[in-house]
Amino acid sequence: MDRRGFVGAGLGLAAGLGVGNVGLVGTAWGKDLDVTQAIIGRAGGGSAKNDEGLYKISLAQWSLHRRHFGRQGPKLDALDFAKTARGFGIEAIEYVNQMFKTKAKDKKYIGELKKRAKGEGVKSLLIMCDGEGRLGDPDKKRRRQAVENHFKWVEAAKTLGCHSIRVNAASSGKYEEQVKLAADGLAQLTEFSSKHGLNTIVENHGGLSSNGAWLAKVMKTVGHKHCGTLPDFGNFHMGRQWGGWYDRYKGVNELMPFAKAVSAKSHSFDAKGNEKRTDYMKMMKIVLKHGYRGWVGIEWEGGEVKENEGIMKTKKLLERVRLALWKEKMEKKRPKVK
Repeated sequence: MDRRGFVGAGLGLAAGLGVGNVGLVGTAWGKDLDVTQAIIGRAGGGSAKNDEGLYKISLAQWSLHRRHFGRQGPKLDALDFAKTARGFGIEAIEYVNQMFKTKAKDKKYIGELKKRAKGEGVKSLLIMCDGEGRLGDPDKKRRRQAVENHFKWVEAAKTLGCHSIRVNAASSGKYEEQVKLAADGLAQLTEFSSKHGLNTIVENHGGLSSNGAWLAKVMKTVGHKHCGTLPDFGNFHMGRQWGGWYDRYKGVNELMPFAKAVSAKSHSFDAKGNEKRTDYMKMMKIVLKHGYRGWVGIEWEGGEVKENEGIMKTKKLLERVRLALWKEKMEKKRPKVK
């Protein structure tokens, strides 16, 4: 039996016996590592609500931005994103509108993106939207224009089968003023996206949006089930005006109650394969503490190694952390021997 067949058999066994079965777990620990990985793999193919799963790993298109813009190696066509992700062994993707900026209303192009993703067996999760205006602009007309600028991306995301579009909550003014302005723009956009069955989610992406407490307050002000967050592990620099760096662990903890996606930002790794700026074990415990069992998107942004290597290093780290957390969870469930 080849590895694909072996993993498939492991998944079938796990489904039949249940991941919490003590006998199966006892077998999985130790030499039968592939069985353990197969069981954990249910998190990659099952429901986000599976209690036995922990999290699933997806790929953000920004991880490949140097190749896309021709700055590193052969230029990568956005239409090949799904195929590239599959090459990394990843089954879900997060698009970035900058990679196909003029194609939002091109039904043929969006249809081809969908066709290729389906052909590769890759799930489309969301579109990250930038450059469409400030949703918290103090000027009412410009704020409304920014809202309407995002409509085409909602429609494109709907066609692709995504669950969300990721937006920015950029604004200006005093702290409380920005809460109201950003909440107003997000509420308007969420009203539109929810009618299409999609979420509008906000990433901590500079300014006050990188202040976890501020963005959490914006979410509470909007108060809509289809408006949420996309906590990014690394985007917590608020700028000098607002005090520089915000504590990333505190920030993610504040944003997770509203999270509908998570971004595992990575920049560099030490000799042991750990991300230098973020303690992934600590961060993933925060993510899971809030009951999140969805996709965690790799977003490689560093430059010390090429994109392919950075993506694989991040993937391996997420897998290693997941395995350790799963073993820890199973250990707590093991009957105590008297």
